[in-house]
Amino acid sequence: MSSGILSLPFSPTSHSLFPTPNSRFPIPTPFIPPSPMSIAYVLKRYPRYSETFVVSEILAHEATGLEIKIFALRPPMDTHFQDIISRVKAPVRYLPSGAGRRTNFWQALQAAADMLPQFWSRLAMAAGEPVQEVYQAALLACEAVAQGITHFHAHFGTSATTVARLASHFTDIPYTFTAHAKDIFHETVQPDDLRRKLNDAAAVVTVSDYNMQYLRQQYGESAASVQRIYNGLDLEQFAYAEPRQRPPQILAVGRLVEKKGFGDLIKACGLLVQRQVEFRCNLVGTGELAAELQAQIEAANLQPWVSLVGPQPQREIKRWVQEAAVFAAPCVVGSDGNRDGLPTVLLEAMALGTPCVSTDVTGIPEVLQHEVTGLQVPQRDPVALALALERLLRDAHLRVSLATQARQQIEANFDIHTNAAQLRRVFRQVGGKTPRSQSPAAVKADSLNHASSQVSGSSNTTEPNSTLQEVR
Repeated sequence: MSSGILSLPFSPTSHSLFPTPNSRFPIPTPFIPPSPMSIAYVLKRYPRYSETFVVSEILAHEATGLEIKIFALRPPMDTHFQDIISRVKAPVRYLPSGAGRRTNFWQALQAAADMLPQFWSRLAMAAGEPVQEVYQAALLACEAVAQGITHFHAHFGTSATTVARLASHFTDIPYTFTAHAKDIFHETVQPDDLRRKLNDAAAVVTVSDYNMQYLRQQYGESAASVQRIYNGLDLEQFAYAEPRQRPPQILAVGRLVEKKGFGDLIKACGLLVQRQVEFRCNLVGTGELAAELQAQIEAANLQPWVSLVGPQPQREIKRWVQEAAVFAAPCVVGSDGNRDGLPTVLLEAMALGTPCVSTDVTGIPEVLQHEVTGLQVPQRDPVALALALERLLRDAHLRVSLATQARQQIEANFDIHTNAAQLRRVFRQVGGKTPRSQSPAAVKADSLNHASSQVSGSSNTTEPNSTLQEVR
């Protein structure tokens, strides 16, 4: 087995918990006295091209001197990354995924037991959880104690929050998480699993009032204390430019997936051609629908007007946004229930001074108010979308009016330094708070002191997606 850990931007010390070839899991580094707050950001993958909001949040924390350490469950898969990633100072640890071998799994648990006195009794709570996530949680727990971590914060209520929740349970270090969109709305969301995470978290935040109301309606008392903290922008990086003199260009940016509604945008462009409106439309991004969208463009003979230009670095996207007369974000609720919470790229376009057209989906109306900070149309309505785009292409005065008020809205509610400060207040408020799953009433599980002996003589491999109960 390789060391299973990469380091970005630098390598781990020789005292890391993570194993070297042919080694037994060592007991981690002795306890390091913590700074007032030392936050472990737990992420499924890092970095991700589409998650600049996470990077902006970390940079805002670091600007105040807050100590951040990033733990990622998986390495990146993207081939393009935003420039701001190079400004992050936090070390990045990739938690190895070697739970497929029983020896690795039980060595990790034994290392955790050596360090955490109540580990075996608390491990019972992990029954039914994916083995890989239990394994990574045990590694994270040991690293957190060794490094003096005072708080876990995860983004998205999926596997990253599972690992943070278990590590919190093993260590008494509180955890929080930010809920976004797919982790709330997608058809694959397991309500009982999300309810447990809401119940056990020291605090939960989400990125729009719409999300907050949805969680409270669906999960009742479990979500009663969910707070809304908007994703923010570093406004020094988004200089406003008045959109009075712009070429007739429409721009859309995002992953090429159903919830972005780009199929409706292509249909709207076809209607603009029929209405003899002068324009060009560029779609920036990549994704699973790239071939389908390209086929749609070609079937409608729209190649002279509409182009898929692939992913672009952030500096290029900013330039494209400020060269466009209109920014389109025709978001929809997907057939799988997935939807955007509040698209960061929409906030960026509004900050940069490009008038926006979007839909009435989820939290978008909270920032894009019809005829005030942008134009809003019903989702899946290409005719209404085309008419709104045409208005902005033809009316420079309207563009300036909407863009001016949009920038004011962004400055008032979406400044990253203000919003990150709200999140730090949450961290401070829950500091030292024992996870609810460890209250005396909640800890009723049987001890697993002899768990490792139960697998002696059995096969040395496990399925990565098997649960803890299945490998006992």
